[in-house]
Amino acid sequence: MSDRLTELEPDETGPKEDRHFVTALARGLAVLAAFGRDRRMLANHEIAEACGLPRSTVSRLTHTLTTLGYLHYVEETGRYRLGSALIALSSVALGGLDVRRIARPALRAVAQAANASVGLGVRDRLSMRYVDCQRGPAAISLNLDTGSRISLARSAMGRAYIAVCSERERAQIYDELCALDPLAWPALRDGLDRAVAEHREIGCCTSFGEWQDTVSAIAVGFHPGGGLPPMSVNCGAPTVITDGRFLMEVARPKLIEAVRGLEGVMGA
Repeated sequence: MSDRLTELEPDETGPKEDRHFVTALARGLAVLAAFGRDRRMLANHEIAEACGLPRSTVSRLTHTLTTLGYLHYVEETGRYRLGSALIALSSVALGGLDVRRIARPALRAVAQAANASVGLGVRDRLSMRYVDCQRGPAAISLNLDTGSRISLARSAMGRAYIAVCSERERAQIYDELCALDPLAWPALRDGLDRAVAEHREIGCCTSFGEWQDTVSAIAVGFHPGGGLPPMSVNCGAPTVITDGRFLMEVARPKLIEAVRGLEGVMGA
């Protein structure tokens, strides 16, 4: 299964038979999602390629988003960057995640003890989005930070989310993954089912070289409460400095204990 696990085309984000699904809105949001840490400025043709949309459609969408302040057109380069209206939205969204502030000391302690990167993540379609990240003292660490996006199906963080989400949400995720790549789905389904059982039996999910060949990671999912969706915390590092055995024997107990303290922390 390709990188499209984390890049759904707009028409694929909702079932065609769902009469409540607004395709135009989904396409506009997909345009915004095309930007990232390594794609801070994009031209219409680059956005069209990333979203799988006609350039004429993208031109109308970028014009609308620019008018509303969600995009800013840079005349010198002929490209767009995210606009100031999104800053206000993101500030409100992150401000509502008080769990980040509460979790930070525990995440930092695990990162120091395991000499690894520890991240707090939420689901973003078929990806996991980092909302906080703490690093240990190692000179080499994962190139991930707040806002980074990783695979939902192949990363330890994503698998831990799937392990603790509701049966209904899990079935929806499985349907979307199956539709994305029917041929690869049976093997991927087996791996996800094992991850759910793994989380139940040993308290965490693992991904040793499955998301990236050079990365080992474990993760634990939890329910913060307070109306927030499930979240998960991972602990990982490049395999050159940390292997799976160290993570399981040393980091796992500390990570499980830290996440246990976050369960229901935001209240009813």
